[in-house]
Amino acid sequence: MEHTPSSAIRYSWQDYRAYYSHSHGHHISGEIRIAPNVYSPQLGISREVLVYLPPSYGRDGRRYPVIYMQDGQNLFDSDTSYAGEWGVDETMELLGHQEGLEAIIVGIPNTGIHRIDEYSPFRDKRLGGGRGNDYVRFIAESLKPEVDREFRTMTERKYTGIMGSSMGGLISLYAYFEFASIFGFAGVMSPSLWFAGGAIFDYVESAASPPGKIYLDAGTREYGESSNSGRLHRAAASRRYYASVRRMKGILVKKGYRPFRDVMHVEEKWAGHSESSWGRRLAPALRFLLTEALRQTSG
Repeated sequence: MEHTPSSAIRYSWQDYRAYYSHSHGHHISGEIRIAPNVYSPQLGISREVLVYLPPSYGRDGRRYPVIYMQDGQNLFDSDTSYAGEWGVDETMELLGHQEGLEAIIVGIPNTGIHRIDEYSPFRDKRLGGGRGNDYVRFIAESLKPEVDREFRTMTERKYTGIMGSSMGGLISLYAYFEFASIFGFAGVMSPSLWFAGGAIFDYVESAASPPGKIYLDAGTREYGESSNSGRLHRAAASRRYYASVRRMKGILVKKGYRPFRDVMHVEEKWAGHSESSWGRRLAPALRFLLTEALRQTSG
């Protein structure tokens, strides 16, 4: 599916530390830029956008792969998060300095009450939603062209990824198939595959199979544990959760995505549905998603 960039709207990029210099508690690693009040004509709403720049960015003129990540307020700074932070900046700094694995990360904060709308490509009878296509159009048609203009990105689809967790994982998986001309890889962590009666399963089965890489994971305690009578219910719900992720992996393999090469499926024992769990699995996910792209650039 082809997507044409919309009219250019220039953003006001600022240094993250300078932007928050008047307040206390904001702690980040590395270099991050922030653009406040970024308007999405596709959704009729504004938000901040964050861009993490890799350690070598200021040293030479090279270009970098880009990953667009959902729930941007939870990625870098515990002071802006509503459920804890992933520590994406610390992870990227470590990977960059120790392994030379570098990428630009674009953090897109959700807009609170509109999160379900934005991250759901299908409408759920009980929870609503269904504006996921407009949200991904915002990334593809408005945000990506601006990021490509402002920063030294590798613009081709094989160097452009999308990533998220929970509902953010659902929309990332959808974006990989629906916007195949834009995204060449996807990180899908603890995805909410159950949403809208599991409509994503039929969608992926019937979609074309663009070349690329998909990282797919879940914990075995997505619904947590309890010492009271709810323990068995939570354990059963968790089993259903990671079983659904196994089912999606099976569909991807049947579509031709080769295990360990095109699709990586990870199940973390005892891990729950939390930012700390996703942050813990981030480094190996990025190694899988980025290594081939970076090998091509250095070959």
